[in-house]
Amino acid sequence: MIAVLGLVGVATLIDIAFDLYYGSTLAHISIELMLVLLSVSGVLWLVQHLHLQNRALEKIKQEIAEEKKKKKPAAPTKGHEARSTMSEIMRQQFKSWQLTGGEQEVAILLLKGLSFKEIAGVRETHEKTVRQQASAIYKKAGVSGRHAFAAWFIEDFL
Repeated sequence: MIAVLGLVGVATLIDIAFDLYYGSTLAHISIELMLVLLSVSGVLWLVQHLHLQNRALEKIKQEIAEEKKKKKPAAPTKGHEARSTMSEIMRQQFKSWQLTGGEQEVAILLLKGLSFKEIAGVRETHEKTVRQQASAIYKKAGVSGRHAFAAWFIEDFL
Protein backbone atom coordinates (compact mmCIF):
# COMPACT_ATOMS: atom_id res chain seq x y z
CA MET A 1 0.00 0.00 0.00
CA ILE A 2 2.90 2.34 0.81
CA ALA A 3 4.42 1.69 -2.60
CA VAL A 4 1.11 2.34 -4.35
CA LEU A 5 0.59 5.66 -2.57
CA GLY A 6 4.19 6.63 -3.26
CA LEU A 7 3.77 5.77 -6.93
CA VAL A 8 0.56 7.81 -7.12
CA GLY A 9 2.38 10.78 -5.56
CA VAL A 10 5.37 10.56 -7.93
CA ALA A 11 3.18 10.06 -11.01
CA THR A 12 1.04 13.02 -10.01
CA LEU A 13 4.14 15.20 -9.57
CA ILE A 14 5.31 14.22 -13.05
CA ASP A 15 1.84 15.04 -14.38
CA ILE A 16 1.97 18.43 -12.65
CA ALA A 17 5.28 19.17 -14.36
CA PHE A 18 3.75 18.38 -17.75
CA ASP A 19 0.64 20.41 -16.89
CA LEU A 20 2.81 23.43 -16.01
CA TYR A 21 4.75 23.04 -19.25
CA TYR A 22 1.58 22.85 -21.35
CA GLY A 23 -0.19 25.61 -19.44
CA SER A 24 -2.97 23.84 -17.54
CA THR A 25 -5.29 25.85 -15.33
CA LEU A 26 -4.40 26.72 -11.77
CA ALA A 27 -7.52 24.84 -10.54
CA HIS A 28 -6.35 21.63 -12.26
CA ILE A 29 -2.84 21.94 -10.82
CA SER A 30 -4.25 22.71 -7.34
CA ILE A 31 -6.34 19.54 -7.39
CA GLU A 32 -3.31 17.49 -8.37
CA LEU A 33 -1.21 19.10 -5.63
CA MET A 34 -3.89 18.09 -3.11
CA LEU A 35 -3.62 14.53 -4.43
CA VAL A 36 0.13 14.63 -3.87
CA LEU A 37 -0.36 15.92 -0.32
CA LEU A 38 -2.93 13.19 0.41
CA SER A 39 -0.57 10.54 -0.97
CA VAL A 40 2.34 11.80 1.13
CA SER A 41 0.11 11.97 4.22
CA GLY A 42 -1.08 8.41 3.60
CA VAL A 43 2.49 7.15 3.20
CA LEU A 44 3.56 8.85 6.44
CA TRP A 45 0.59 7.46 8.36
CA LEU A 46 1.18 3.93 7.04
CA VAL A 47 4.89 4.06 7.86
CA GLN A 48 4.11 5.20 11.40
CA HIS A 49 1.47 2.48 11.82
CA LEU A 50 3.89 -0.15 10.50
CA HIS A 51 6.56 1.05 12.93
CA LEU A 52 4.15 0.77 15.87
CA GLN A 53 3.11 -2.76 14.84
CA ASN A 54 6.74 -3.82 14.52
CA ARG A 55 7.48 -2.50 18.01
CA ALA A 56 4.50 -4.43 19.41
CA LEU A 57 5.63 -7.64 17.68
CA GLU A 58 9.18 -7.20 18.98
CA LYS A 59 7.77 -6.85 22.48
CA ILE A 60 5.81 -10.11 22.04
CA LYS A 61 8.92 -11.87 20.72
CA GLN A 62 10.88 -10.60 23.71
CA GLU A 63 8.20 -11.79 26.14
CA ILE A 64 8.19 -15.24 24.54
CA ALA A 65 11.99 -15.43 24.70
CA GLU A 66 11.92 -14.39 28.37
CA GLU A 67 9.28 -17.03 29.14
CA LYS A 68 11.50 -19.70 27.57
CA LYS A 69 14.46 -18.57 29.70
CA LYS A 70 12.57 -18.55 32.99
CA LYS A 71 13.56 -21.24 35.43
CA LYS A 72 10.97 -23.40 37.10
CA PRO A 73 10.27 -22.42 40.71
CA ALA A 74 12.00 -24.55 43.35
CA ALA A 75 8.74 -25.42 45.10
CA PRO A 76 5.87 -25.79 42.64
CA THR A 77 2.78 -23.81 43.51
CA LYS A 78 -0.78 -24.91 42.81
CA GLY A 79 -0.90 -22.46 39.90
CA HIS A 80 2.33 -23.87 38.51
CA GLU A 81 1.04 -27.41 38.91
CA ALA A 82 -2.18 -26.51 37.11
CA ARG A 83 -0.24 -24.88 34.24
CA SER A 84 2.07 -27.86 34.06
CA THR A 85 -0.89 -30.25 33.95
CA MET A 86 -2.62 -28.14 31.30
CA SER A 87 0.58 -28.02 29.23
CA GLU A 88 0.86 -31.78 29.40
CA ILE A 89 -2.80 -32.22 28.40
CA MET A 90 -2.21 -29.87 25.46
CA ARG A 91 0.95 -31.73 24.35
CA GLN A 92 -0.87 -35.06 24.51
CA GLN A 93 -3.86 -33.71 22.61
CA PHE A 94 -1.65 -32.10 19.95
CA LYS A 95 0.07 -35.47 19.55
CA SER A 96 -3.30 -37.22 19.34
CA TRP A 97 -4.40 -34.79 16.62
CA GLN A 98 -1.04 -35.33 14.89
CA LEU A 99 -0.21 -31.63 14.73
CA THR A 100 3.14 -30.79 13.16
CA GLY A 101 5.71 -28.80 15.15
CA GLY A 102 4.72 -25.60 13.36
CA GLU A 103 1.03 -26.29 13.91
CA GLN A 104 1.72 -26.83 17.61
CA GLU A 105 3.46 -23.44 17.87
CA VAL A 106 0.59 -21.75 16.03
CA ALA A 107 -1.95 -23.55 18.24
CA ILE A 108 -0.29 -22.28 21.42
CA LEU A 109 -0.13 -18.72 20.10
CA LEU A 110 -3.79 -18.94 19.03
CA LEU A 111 -4.70 -20.04 22.54
CA LYS A 112 -2.72 -17.08 23.91
CA GLY A 113 -4.98 -14.80 21.85
CA LEU A 114 -2.57 -13.54 19.18
CA SER A 115 -3.97 -12.55 15.79
CA PHE A 116 -2.84 -14.26 12.58
CA LYS A 117 -0.77 -11.20 11.73
CA GLU A 118 0.89 -11.18 15.16
CA ILE A 119 1.62 -14.91 14.95
CA ALA A 120 3.16 -14.42 11.50
CA GLY A 121 5.37 -11.69 12.95
CA VAL A 122 6.43 -13.76 15.94
CA ARG A 123 7.16 -16.82 13.78
CA GLU A 124 8.67 -14.71 10.98
CA THR A 125 6.42 -16.22 8.34
CA HIS A 126 3.57 -15.08 6.12
CA GLU A 127 0.09 -14.45 7.48
CA LYS A 128 -1.29 -16.76 4.78
CA THR A 129 0.88 -19.58 6.12
CA VAL A 130 -0.50 -19.03 9.63
CA ARG A 131 -4.07 -19.02 8.29
CA GLN A 132 -3.44 -22.33 6.49
CA GLN A 133 -1.89 -23.84 9.60
CA ALA A 134 -4.82 -22.63 11.73
CA SER A 135 -7.28 -24.20 9.27
CA ALA A 136 -5.35 -27.47 9.43
CA ILE A 137 -5.39 -27.33 13.24
CA TYR A 138 -9.15 -26.74 13.35
CA LYS A 139 -9.75 -29.56 10.88
CA LYS A 140 -7.56 -32.02 12.80
CA ALA A 141 -9.21 -30.98 16.08
CA GLY A 142 -12.68 -31.29 14.56
CA VAL A 143 -13.71 -27.77 15.54
CA SER A 144 -15.17 -24.90 13.56
CA GLY A 145 -12.72 -22.14 14.47
CA ARG A 146 -10.58 -20.34 17.03
CA HIS A 147 -13.27 -20.01 19.72
CA ALA A 148 -14.28 -23.64 19.51
CA PHE A 149 -10.59 -24.62 19.58
CA ALA A 150 -9.98 -22.63 22.78
CA ALA A 151 -13.21 -23.91 24.31
CA TRP A 152 -12.10 -27.50 23.70
CA PHE A 153 -9.36 -27.05 26.32
CA ILE A 154 -11.38 -25.22 28.99
CA GLU A 155 -14.73 -26.94 28.58
CA ASP A 156 -14.14 -29.50 31.35
CA PHE A 157 -12.97 -26.88 33.87
CA LEU A 158 -16.28 -24.99 33.89
